[in-house]
Amino acid sequence: MCGFVRGGVMVSRDTDQIDNETVAGAVREALARRRLSRQAVAEMARVSLSTLEKALAGTRPFTLATVIRLEEALGTRLREVGNGNASSPVDAGPTLADDSLGAYSRQAVRWIEGAYLTLRPSFSEPDGIYSYVTTIRWIDDAGHLGYAESKRTDADFEQVGQVSMPHLSGHIYLVTNEGGQYRMMMLGRPTVQGTLYGVLSTLEVGHGSQLVPSVGPVVLMRLDRITDPEFGLIAPGKPAHRRYRAVLDEATAQDFVRIHR
Repeated sequence: MCGFVRGGVMVSRDTDQIDNETVAGAVREALARRRLSRQAVAEMARVSLSTLEKALAGTRPFTLATVIRLEEALGTRLREVGNGNASSPVDAGPTLADDSLGAYSRQAVRWIEGAYLTLRPSFSEPDGIYSYVTTIRWIDDAGHLGYAESKRTDADFEQVGQVSMPHLSGHIYLVTNEGGQYRMMMLGRPTVQGTLYGVLSTLEVGHGSQLVPSVGPVVLMRLDRITDPEFGLIAPGKPAHRRYRAVLDEATAQDFVRIHR
């Protein structure tokens, strides 16, 4: 590898025009503004967490390839341009969601795309847990993220909707709007394991044809990280119940969500 020594660190040719302090500062600012973890950004940019941590600490230089990947993931210019400002927006073109959904770019939200095992309390079985799949993906024609549910035993009620990710709150909203009737999940940023904790607000069937507003904790876990997932109504006594109950209880026990009475 061709290069030279700077500050005791071997610097490759493609880092010669990169101001590491400027890039590191711009990355930290983007993380703070969007309330993203370093793990999440590393996954979005397809770089190792160790590489990102060392570059931010100044113990190794940013390569041009790493900077470009970070710019694509964050939707932000990190290198000095023109007058030296490092945070000029990258032109996202048609891959930018509407302002009403948070104006996120496709590259900036790739990390959330995928299938999730979804857990919430059962509305009918005492201490029961309802388990199904929520898939989040980019919808090309619409130009924003969408979500769809599957593997529900009550397939007639499977939800399909839009994903809002405003930078202001740093939270994620999965919203269904059918004729003005709303159903919503409000989720926090993912943990290191990629788990999303939040609350679900919907309508529950009451007496007769009556519909009653209902709210409860919900957890989304990366499906590809779950061994032998079980779907449907997970009643007490079923093999997965204790495991799923422990995960669902973490939503309130670890203060990911607060449900007041």
